[in-house]
Amino acid sequence: MATTRKKNRMLFLGVGLSTVSLLLTGCGAGSSGDESGSESEAGEFTTLSVVENTTIPAVLETLAGDQCKTAADAMPLKVDTVPQTNLDQQLQLQAGQGALPSQFAAGSAPALTKELADSGNVLDLEATLTDLGVIDQVEPAAIDTVKALYGGFNVLPYEYNVEGIWYNKQLFADNNIEIPATWDDFTAAAETLNSSGVTPLSASGEQGWPLTRLISGYLFSDLGKDALQKVADGEAELTDPEYVEAAAAVADLGAKGYFGEGVGSIDYDTAVNQFLTGKAGMLYMGSWVLANFNDEAANQIGTENIGFMPFPKVDGGVGIDNQYAANVGLPMAISEKAYNDQTGDWLSCITENYGSVGLSEKGAISGFKVNEEVEVDPLTQTVQDTIAGTSESVLWFEALFGTQATTASQTNAAPLVTGSMSPEQFMETVQSALK
Repeated sequence: MATTRKKNRMLFLGVGLSTVSLLLTGCGAGSSGDESGSESEAGEFTTLSVVENTTIPAVLETLAGDQCKTAADAMPLKVDTVPQTNLDQQLQLQAGQGALPSQFAAGSAPALTKELADSGNVLDLEATLTDLGVIDQVEPAAIDTVKALYGGFNVLPYEYNVEGIWYNKQLFADNNIEIPATWDDFTAAAETLNSSGVTPLSASGEQGWPLTRLISGYLFSDLGKDALQKVADGEAELTDPEYVEAAAAVADLGAKGYFGEGVGSIDYDTAVNQFLTGKAGMLYMGSWVLANFNDEAANQIGTENIGFMPFPKVDGGVGIDNQYAANVGLPMAISEKAYNDQTGDWLSCITENYGSVGLSEKGAISGFKVNEEVEVDPLTQTVQDTIAGTSESVLWFEALFGTQATTASQTNAAPLVTGSMSPEQFMETVQSALK
């Protein structure tokens, strides 16, 4: 991957997840789309995105005027947007009328994209990109993540976030802590930091998901990357002893005070601020947090003192090495019914060039390979290197849950780590919400 570091200028990461909800939505803007579901104008590369995401339309416009100009001359780019809250309804309406645009933002949940794929409305990207000779321009880890979420490689990873544990290098050095490789190493490092008066692990109990990410990380490392797929398929339950063990391990971190005081009332921004002011030694978070790290006013410890590591291995576990959870931000699908040779030209050009242009123009990390030299800050380079060196990824605790189970999980995460709910009660509550 041809990237290099730049000392004085920092590019901010194009955040694929809102820092408020951090669900699989994008951030952006554009012109309002026609919600009537009328048929797309012939001869245009019609793209339906969401109002909340400015990055993807902007990069596509850049490509249309430069790297993809030949494709754009033959099939002009036309971008429409709808609010994220209206997207699912719009897609269902257009699909029912046989009028889906050439390219469209995937629905709010993978289930809708799977439904559209089953009805012949979503292009098989693995087969198509292979035929076009550009499948190697998509990072294997991104393909793996898409397949895990959507059941096949049928959406483009315009945004790609990896998750792991960010740590304060200076605090580790001051306390003679080596980068933890195993869960036992991790808990030992936490105890050392705690004894030195530093909060070992900053997390937002108010959001809940930063805590449940630790549960799923433990599960995937211990039982394998299909641990939660088995739950979704009814082959296992969260109340099974080996699943409760993961909740108990995270509850134990709370019982020992490793999240500090008041974790249940700590919001997202406060959790990040604790880390950036040197009050916490570690922070589990996705790569979207680079925007905060690159904010010189907020980052008091300096980017040079921030490291990134995978989730620690559970001793005896069967999970993958260098385990990183990942998501694809705002993925986009290609209409199978609208696909033609001109769309294929666009698809080839995007696959070969979006990674470089998105990174250079918007600081956006995608699931496409970077084929041009782009100057980025060291932390962004770290994430790029991590993505390039990863062939498999895992999901997160609620990735395959419905709304009720997700709410049950995230609202009860803080009670789990503060001791007001037992691991057995927590897993039973979430399992019941799955039914």
